[in-house]
Amino acid sequence: MTRDEGLFAKLQEGRKEFLALVAEVRPDLLRYCARMMGSIAEGEDVVQDSLARAYYELSQLKEIPPLRPWLFRIAHNRALDCLRRYERRMSEPIEVAVELADDDEGPESMLAREQAVRSAVARFLELTPTQRSCVILKDVLDYSLEEIALLLEFSVQAVKAALHRGRARLRELAAAAPEPHAPLFVSPAVARYAVLFNARDWDGVRAMLMDDVRLDLVSREKRVGRANVGHYFTNYDKVHDWCLVPGWLDGREVLAVFRNPADVRPTYFIELTLRDERVAAIRDFRYVPYIGREAEIVLIEGTAS
Repeated sequence: MTRDEGLFAKLQEGRKEFLALVAEVRPDLLRYCARMMGSIAEGEDVVQDSLARAYYELSQLKEIPPLRPWLFRIAHNRALDCLRRYERRMSEPIEVAVELADDDEGPESMLAREQAVRSAVARFLELTPTQRSCVILKDVLDYSLEEIALLLEFSVQAVKAALHRGRARLRELAAAAPEPHAPLFVSPAVARYAVLFNARDWDGVRAMLMDDVRLDLVSREKRVGRANVGHYFTNYDKVHDWCLVPGWLDGREVLAVFRNPADVRPTYFIELTLRDERVAAIRDFRYVPYIGREAEIVLIEGTAS
């Protein structure tokens, strides 16, 4: 083994050890980031970015900080960076809470927590980022007011104010009459991809790829070009724990993946980017095992048999 090969092997081993270290925190990071971004897929992007940042910062530290709050602080800041970049950040100054009760365990608070847990991921975009953070951390992830204040670098009173306003806004949204939605459909290219994939017609699937197609096997590897991405299907042909069903998630068309036909809900999903009815990009979340627990995919049955 050459010196460069030895260094690369050490880096790979270090990455595996780091991912094992943070494995328990990752599902909660996704729950937080998905609601901050209003999308499961974008939330996982922020999680990946945050872990990469944490791995880099770890090498600069003299000792390991308390893991969970450290990772959440990084994820919070990365999410805000993304919201600013996409120009979706709403600004509202934090005011001091006025006469808010110190007891956070009453019936009203319990109801607010149930409301937050049931709310669709995209609905959190209706809250300002500060309200969003406080509601998610308190009502979805069950952090204490003091822990939230420390993580966000606010006073406890400021956290109470943001929490109060965020809960009130979620109640308003829940009480409002739902807007009519356009009927969901399956685009012909996605339907064709699913049918060919389920039939293991790999030549047919490859024929749908653009020459410069990009593959993101999330948390595992990335490939570019039809020849390189073609091996991805060879690997899928070696296993039999999947069935693709078209669906919709967070306003995007996706392919839900069931690892067992008897499962009530999919385990993960695949997202395609299409250009002129051909596949320009594939994002496959097979190696993000916790993502299926958060993804509320609306299935379009009878299209991928």
